[in-house]
Amino acid sequence: MAYIYFDHNATTPLDPAVLEAMMPFLHEAHGNASSFHSPGREAREAVDLARKQVASLIGAQPAEIVFTSGGTEADNHALRGVIARVKAGAGQPPHLVTSAIEHPAVLNTAQMLEQQGCAVSYLPVDEYGRVRPEDARSAINDATALVSVMLANNEVGTIQPVAAIAAIARERKAIMHTDAVQGLGRIPVDVDALGVDLLSISAHKVYGPKGIGALYIRRGTRIAPLIYGGHQERRRRGGTENVPAIVGFGRACELAGELLAESAAREARLRDRLEQGIRERIEHVRINGHPSERLPNTLNVGFTFVEGESLLMNLDIERVAVSTGSACSSGDLQPSHVLLAMGFEAEAAHGTLRFSLGRRTTEEEIATVLDVLVRVVARVRAMSPMYRDFIKGRRPAAASKA
Repeated sequence: MAYIYFDHNATTPLDPAVLEAMMPFLHEAHGNASSFHSPGREAREAVDLARKQVASLIGAQPAEIVFTSGGTEADNHALRGVIARVKAGAGQPPHLVTSAIEHPAVLNTAQMLEQQGCAVSYLPVDEYGRVRPEDARSAINDATALVSVMLANNEVGTIQPVAAIAAIARERKAIMHTDAVQGLGRIPVDVDALGVDLLSISAHKVYGPKGIGALYIRRGTRIAPLIYGGHQERRRRGGTENVPAIVGFGRACELAGELLAESAAREARLRDRLEQGIRERIEHVRINGHPSERLPNTLNVGFTFVEGESLLMNLDIERVAVSTGSACSSGDLQPSHVLLAMGFEAEAAHGTLRFSLGRRTTEEEIATVLDVLVRVVARVRAMSPMYRDFIKGRRPAAASKA
């Protein structure tokens, strides 16, 4: 059978219309956007248009968009750039507030800053993976320079109360950043409605090319460059612009805005059908994440008595692509830091799969995946000593959550 791709939170296929927009700048229109001759001006006009397209999708001004190499660089720029400005001034060490379930691009950067003398507070989450605004209020103090809480979690899909947290940060005169990489193109993203000063996004999550992203920097926000060099990006990010990728990002954002409502409704319907089928046809499962405040395309499921990696490999043999969590953590045998933060024991955290649907997902694929999943779970459980012990009545059913 054809390969079924249910891992759109890891990356999305390049939209044909995006490729079409990029092609001229991969061939004939090869000018440097910083050059003053005609080919250079043509490239500059294309970059300017893309900047408008990206800004429009998130309700920003074009001048507030800084193109980066992706979401990871945007997150690094946000955290390191703000802390660098604070450290350059006089006073006590800067303080950063973030959450325990952030993407590694934020968490690892926060840990690096902590090693360099920055104080960091990691906000806990509830059983659904949601930050409580009151916890943010308690953590923010007079030394807090930056609050960074993701818009939507990449593993369980839970949407965070970013607007409420941003309002608290604003009261305490702290800068607010959100990693909106997983939310872009799946839920409405508006920088003013969210009240954020910095926002990270990436093209390859919205059917654009890999290797290009952007950081929204609200006008007046004090932030140091991450990459020094030439005058590009208003001296906020040095380096020759990747014109084809920028053009692709712009077109991908334009399409995402046009298709957002239709795609979200359709993917939510298919996700619910997949969830219902799993609940009805497979015993001892748990749906992880918030029941309503979650991305429309994301379903995270815990399967008791089995390892998620075993399920993933068996599904791959059956030509079905899913994930056990974040693609940036693949190869790491440690249990998901997101599920651990939600209160799961390591054994339960290991037995999870993430299904993330996309624009091209069909009802037929949902039906096929359900059939394959029922067969694979039964096969893997049959080899599980834990499941055999449960069947024999030697131990009670292991809870999927601590």
